[in-house]
Amino acid sequence: MSLLLLVLLLPLPSISGLPFYNGFYYSNGPHGQHRGNGYGEGLFNGVKLVVETPKETLFTHRGANATLPCRYGYEPALASPRPVRIKWWKLSENGSPEQDVLVAIGLKHRSFGDYQGRVHLHQDKEGEASLEIRNLRLEDSGRYRCEVIDGLEDESGLVELELRGVVFPYQPPQGRYELNFYEAQRACEEQDAVVASFEQLFRAWEEGLDWCNAGWLQDASVQYPITWPRRPCGGLHLAPGVRSYGPRHRRLHRYDVFCFAPAPKGQVYYLEHPEKLTLPEAKRACEEDGTQIAKVGQLFAAWKFRGLDRCDAGWLADGSARYPVAHPRPNCGSLEAGVRSFGFPDPLSRQHGVYCYRQR
Repeated sequence: MSLLLLVLLLPLPSISGLPFYNGFYYSNGPHGQHRGNGYGEGLFNGVKLVVETPKETLFTHRGANATLPCRYGYEPALASPRPVRIKWWKLSENGSPEQDVLVAIGLKHRSFGDYQGRVHLHQDKEGEASLEIRNLRLEDSGRYRCEVIDGLEDESGLVELELRGVVFPYQPPQGRYELNFYEAQRACEEQDAVVASFEQLFRAWEEGLDWCNAGWLQDASVQYPITWPRRPCGGLHLAPGVRSYGPRHRRLHRYDVFCFAPAPKGQVYYLEHPEKLTLPEAKRACEEDGTQIAKVGQLFAAWKFRGLDRCDAGWLADGSARYPVAHPRPNCGSLEAGVRSFGFPDPLSRQHGVYCYRQR
C-alpha cells in the first residue's frame, strides 16, 4: 500500500515535460496539433473537436479589411454549447518571434501589439471564430493560426493571408552587392515596400521575372529567378527556376535585395513640366503640385496594377531615373513590358522629368 501511494505521488512524465501557458499544458506536436489526428480534430470523451479553416490563400490589398475564416464544432454535435477559449496568432517569418493577435473567452477579448484596435472576432453564429483585420498593413501578410481550447483539449487551423503586390529587384546608388540583410530591409522600406518572401519571388518568376543578380529574401536566404538560362547566370546547362545561395550571414554578406510593393493606394503620374529638372528641382516641382516625388515601389505598383505607361524617364525619390512601359513599342526600350532604369544619374543634371505620387 505504501509503495502504491508513493507511485501515485510521483510527477507524471507525460505532464512534466509539457509547456505550461495560461493555465493549460500544451503538447509539442507538429504545427500545434494536440492529441488529435493532425487535421484539426481532437478526440475526448467520445466527442471529436473539429476546427475548419480554408486551404486556399486569401488575397487582398493594403488598406482593406480582411476576414480570416475559422469555424469549430463537435462530432457528434453537443446538446448544449461549451465554453471555449479562442486564440489567434501570427506565425513566425524569417526568424522573427510569433505574434499574439487576439485571445477571447466568451464575449471578453484582448488584442495585442499593432493589432490593438484593428482586430475583431466574429461570433455571430455558434462555432464562429473568424478574425477580421481592419486597415491592412504590409506587415500583416503571412500565416495565422486559429486555436480553439476546450478544457485540456485544443485544436487549430491555419489561414494564409497575402497582400497583392509586385516583386522588383533593387540595388542602392552605391552599386551592385552593397547591402547586408538589415540594410536591405531599410532599402525596401524606403521604397514603400518590404523584403520579398520566397513564395512571392517564386510567383513572380512564374509570371516571367528574370534577373541575374542575387538578392536577399525575408528568410535571409539569397536567391535569384532565371527564366532564360544563359552563361553569365549559372550556365546554359541549368534549367529555369529560382536559384539559391542558401542562408547567408545577415551582417557580413552583401547582395542586392528583392522587394515587394503592395498594390497602390494613391496615384503615380508623370508631371508635365516645360523643361527637364535636376533632382532637387524635381522634388520641389512635385511639392508645388501638392504631391510628393514617387518612390520606386510606388512606380512598380502603378505599372503592375494601374497599367502606367510612359516613355519619358523621370526622377524618383531615391535619386534613380526610371520609366514604366505597359505596352512595349519601338523607340521605348526593349520589347518587353517592365520598368526601365537609367540608374542613378548626376542629381544636378537636367535630363529627366519627374514622377509624382498623390495620396488618396
